[in-house]
Amino acid sequence: MRSVNSEAVVSDGLVIPEGGFKPAPAIPQPNIFPMEWRTDSQKLLEIYERSKLQAWNPSDLPWDDLDPSDFTPEQRVGMMYWFSVLANFDASGPPVFAQAMVHAYEHHEEDPVRKCFFSITRDEVNHEESCGRAIQKLFPGGPLDFEPTTDLEAAAHNNIAWLYHNGGRYWNGYAASLGKYPLAVLFTSFMMGEVASSTLFRGMADQARHPVFQQLFTNVGRDESRHLAICLQLLDKDWPGLDDDIKPLVTRQLRAGFVFLSMILWEPPQQFWELPDYYLANHRVLMRYAREAGLGVLTYEEQAENWRLALGRVAKIVQRWGIEFPAIPELDVAGVDVGDIDLEDIIPVF
Repeated sequence: MRSVNSEAVVSDGLVIPEGGFKPAPAIPQPNIFPMEWRTDSQKLLEIYERSKLQAWNPSDLPWDDLDPSDFTPEQRVGMMYWFSVLANFDASGPPVFAQAMVHAYEHHEEDPVRKCFFSITRDEVNHEESCGRAIQKLFPGGPLDFEPTTDLEAAAHNNIAWLYHNGGRYWNGYAASLGKYPLAVLFTSFMMGEVASSTLFRGMADQARHPVFQQLFTNVGRDESRHLAICLQLLDKDWPGLDDDIKPLVTRQLRAGFVFLSMILWEPPQQFWELPDYYLANHRVLMRYAREAGLGVLTYEEQAENWRLALGRVAKIVQRWGIEFPAIPELDVAGVDVGDIDLEDIIPVF
């Protein structure tokens, strides 16, 4: 070892300051640095590994067997409309979960949490791609890039435009929520969507008549069930330490989830949604044509019963941790009255 100046010595090529190394500046948080790969939950890691084995490619589905001429013009518009409604939720999934993944990195969640959010983001891209493929196959130019030539097409075009107006409102609210709410509240919102969507797609896979839709809904339903398992693992970890003053916020989020997700799972309630008076009547007509085409769309009564079953499952989950379930009077489900739901409350994802 030899001295190279009054402040440092060299050892095997290293420069060792005589007064010790200078500490690097602290990194202002939140920030994705410093990088780390901490694992606290082995179950989350196992779910992430399972996501690799269950991966699927929308391009591999038998889209060439989906012949638009097998359906009436009205049925094609109805199916395009249904997938456009689904896309209001599924096409928002990739950016929603991508932001959640970044948020998890910035707040240094354990590595399996970050990886699971990545896997959900990848799955949601598949779901969004499938919506686009189905729409372009059945009705090129849908959902909005076409000039209506019939009253039904005009009604579909206008309904979709109003729907996406509300989707834009949701996105603005969600983007502001990540820094506003604790992760336990966000996970509750995610869980609400995953319980509902896994229920929906299992039922549609059973009732769909075309092989491409049967395979698509089976794949999506399997993905959503895995997403639910992720959410439940996260909540089991975070809810035991949940402060009592946060629990009413979770209850309110459950009601917000019902309000937002009912557009695809049933029919939109009066709260949150900004829609013209004629929207619901035209929505019902378009959904009827999609159902008649064999897409697997459940009837009004079947959708209501599926929602009740999903809500009952969620109620049992949250009550384990002393969280009250909100009243859902639209489906005669008893619970706590949380009042009006406005834009700031809508952060669930499908």
